Amino acid sequence: MKFSGVWLPIITPFKDGEVDFDSYKNMIESYIDTGITGFIPLGTTGETPTLSEDEYFSIIEKTIEYVKGRVKVVVGVGGNNTKSLIEKAKKVEALGVDGILSVCPYYNRPDQRGIYEHFKALAESINTDIILYNIPYRTGRNIEISTILKLAEIPNIVGIKDASGSFTESQKLIMNKPKDFAVLTGEDALFYSTLALGGDGGILASCHVNTKEFVSIYKYIKEGKMEEALKLWKPLYEFIPLLFKEPNPAPLKYIAKKMNLIESDEIRLPLLNISKELEAELDEVLGF
Repeated sequence: MKFSGVWLPIITPFKDGEVDFDSYKNMIESYIDTGITGFIPLGTTGETPTLSEDEYFSIIEKTIEYVKGRVKVVVGVGGNNTKSLIEKAKKVEALGVDGILSVCPYYNRPDQRGIYEHFKALAESINTDIILYNIPYRTGRNIEISTILKLAEIPNIVGIKDASGSFTESQKLIMNKPKDFAVLTGEDALFYSTLALGGDGGILASCHVNTKEFVSIYKYIKEGKMEEALKLWKPLYEFIPLLFKEPNPAPLKYIAKKMNLIESDEIRLPLLNISKELEAELDEVLGF
């Protein structure tokens, strides 16, 4: 399945108020040989709401330029205005991406009929593969399993980033998913459990750190080597909550700067840099 594996929803580095493309290129080169399936720029972790339209499209162009076809590139393209979203998705498609990740319409809270028609209209307007993104604690609306399975019948709706917040629902989805429909967890702490149940991978902000371990866990589980996978997973499972103790992606930016992946840990309002207390915790755990 082409949308399985470990996916990195890459941060957007800033410096002096601008997108720092030198740091961005450095990040891509640093992660590209770790075994990840691909990059997902312009998601929540990429601080997309704070980007101008010019910055948004420049990041797509630079991602494609830097990646050079070595791994896949799936771009975050979401919204709660279906007509505007379709116009944007067509522009993104024209840039040659491998797919788009599109979040459930937020704030205006459509019912399941509206959610279905929204994504159906999007899918019929482009040829690019679409990964749905269900994260009801942010959007205010859950994409119910019956709606997901109905959407999965549309040829270019090929998977979902599942951050439903309910492991019971996630289990039901995995057990009932169509053969060629990918279930990728967006709940980092559920990565091992998702794979063990038959899920297809994860879109994981936390794999900015210890990336190769996440990839190895995926490979071990797919090979049936559960004990080896669990041995790697235990320390990651303990560490992951620290990365979300304060709003994402501020902790990741602090770490990325410490790892010399980016020059500045600058973040845009309304988010702020992490507290001195969390800095100290991360320094101790990571040995900075």
